[in-house]
Amino acid sequence: QVQLMESGGGSKQAGDSLTLECRSSRYIQCMAWFRQAPGKEREGVMIISGYMLTYVADSVKGRFSLARPVEGNPVSLKMNRLEPQDTAMYYCAASSFAGTCNITTPFNYWGQGTQVTVSS
Repeated sequence: QVQLMESGGGSKQAGDSLTLECRSSRYIQCMAWFRQAPGKEREGVMIISGYMLTYVADSVKGRFSLARPVEGNPVSLKMNRLEPQDTAMYYCAASSFAGTCNITTPFNYWGQGTQVTVSS
């Protein structure tokens, strides 16, 4: 079992920066950030396998980055130049399945989510 806990959400203005953190109860190689906006499907934001990025959503390229220290915890989603379209519940996820770690990977552990609201 893996427990995931997100932190760092909040309300920001467009153009601001915000960092979300995900702490896991143990090291797990394949981890990700997803988000779900009201009325929309959940979408992948960034995925990391070990210390290598394997997926970045087009909508956040150049604005968001993912950091993971040597000890593996926390996995931090650094969001710059926030836009109102970034408003969503952000979820940390992890996959314990062997094999690839990318947008098609099934993620079997999820955090409770942390809300990010960006106003114009």
